[in-house]
Amino acid sequence: MKGIARLLEVDRLRIAFRTEQEEAVAVDDVSFAMGHGETIALVGESGCGKSVTSLSIMGLLGATGAVTNGEIRFDGSVVTEYGEAELRKLRGKEIAMIFQEPMTSLNPVMKIGEQIGECLRLHRKCSRKEAKRAAALLLKKVGIARPEAVAKDYPHALSGGMRQRVMIAMAMAGNPKLLIADEPTTALDVTIQAQILRLMKRMQEDRGMAILLVTHDLGVVAEMADQVVVMYAGQVVEEADVFTLFRDPRHPYTQGLIQAVPSIDGDGRRRAKPIPGAVPSPREMPEGCRFHPRCPYAVDRCRLENPNLQRIGEHHLVRCWAAHSSSLVPEELSDLGPVITV
Repeated sequence: MKGIARLLEVDRLRIAFRTEQEEAVAVDDVSFAMGHGETIALVGESGCGKSVTSLSIMGLLGATGAVTNGEIRFDGSVVTEYGEAELRKLRGKEIAMIFQEPMTSLNPVMKIGEQIGECLRLHRKCSRKEAKRAAALLLKKVGIARPEAVAKDYPHALSGGMRQRVMIAMAMAGNPKLLIADEPTTALDVTIQAQILRLMKRMQEDRGMAILLVTHDLGVVAEMADQVVVMYAGQVVEEADVFTLFRDPRHPYTQGLIQAVPSIDGDGRRRAKPIPGAVPSPREMPEGCRFHPRCPYAVDRCRLENPNLQRIGEHHLVRCWAAHSSSLVPEELSDLGPVITV
C-alpha cells in the first residue's frame, strides 16, 4: 500500500450469524486494505468467509448476520456505522457487485434494457429516454453485439457469458470506485472466462476503479490480482503480493491450494494433490490453529495455540508458528517449478 491512497480498509472485522440457539462466527479478526485502481483477491475454499466478508462491505448480511467487532472504512467514511438509507446510496454508485450466477441477480421478468436503465436513472438521475440510449451504449462497451436487440431480451434468452456481461454493464452504470466480483467466472467455460477477465481489466483501466475479487481459482488470481489475501476458516492465514505468494508461499494451506492445481509442464502432466479433509463449520472450530487437523506439519503447539499473523517480509504476512522457517516449504513444491505463471 506504500504510496497508494487507501480506498477500502477492513480493520479487525468480526462477523457473526445468530440463531435461536447460538452464535456462529463466520469471519474473525480479518484486516486488509486496498488503494484506488488496485486489485485484491480474497482466496480460499468454499466456507472460508470470503463471500461473507465481501457482502459485509455492501451491508448485505441479512437479518441474522452482523458485524460484531471492527470496522469497514470506504473512501474515508466508516460504512459499518451507516444506516440502510446511507447504504442504499453507496451501493451501485460508489461500490458495485457482480455475482457468480447472474440469473440469481437479474430480474427474470424484466427486459435487460429496463434493468440497466433502472440503475442509470437511480444513479445518474437521467430520463427514461436517456437511460435507454445509455443502456445500449453500456451493452456495446461490454462487448455485446446488437445491443439494441439484446436490450429487449429477457435474461433467460441470453447465454451465461452474455448475462455476466450484462451484470458488468449494470455495475458500470453508476461509475463505481470499487467493483466487488464474487466468483465472476466460475460457471463459465474457459474461453468465456478469459473474455470476461479481459473485459474487467479493460473497464478497470478505463475508469480507474479498484477490484475486490473473491475466488478459489488461482489461475484467475494470477491473471488479475496485485495483492492476495488467503482466508481459511474465517481468518486471514497469508497475505502477499501476487508474485511473492506464488513464488514463496509460507502457509501450509496456501501451499496446499497451489499443489491442488493440475498443471502440464515440459515433463508431462503433473497430478493435482488435493488437501485432505474439509473446512470446519463455524460452529465447530478446532482448538489451536484452525488448519492443524489438515496440516502435514502440525505439532503440539499448533493443536493448542492459534498463531497471530506474523510479518516475514515487507508486504508478506503469515499466520503460522513455523512461518519464518524455510524448511516449511515442501521440497516437492519447489521441485515442481511455477504452478501458476504470473
